[in-house]
Amino acid sequence: MNWDRVGGNWKQLRGKLKEQWGRLTDDELAKVNGKRDQLIGRIQECYGISRDEAEQQVKEWESLH
Repeated sequence: MNWDRVGGNWKQLRGKLKEQWGRLTDDELAKVNGKRDQLIGRIQECYGISRDEAEQQVKEWESLH
């Protein structure tokens, strides 16, 4: 997935992100606004996992989309 293009499709991708990480609120996803590092940080925070684990989850999600 090309994160340079994500910003333009962010509203569409938010639904898919919520399917994967249901604890992320709409407000949190709005703040992330297509920024990969911020998404990883929010996942890490919401799920209480390490940054490496959150990054791995995002990589796996990217490979599916």
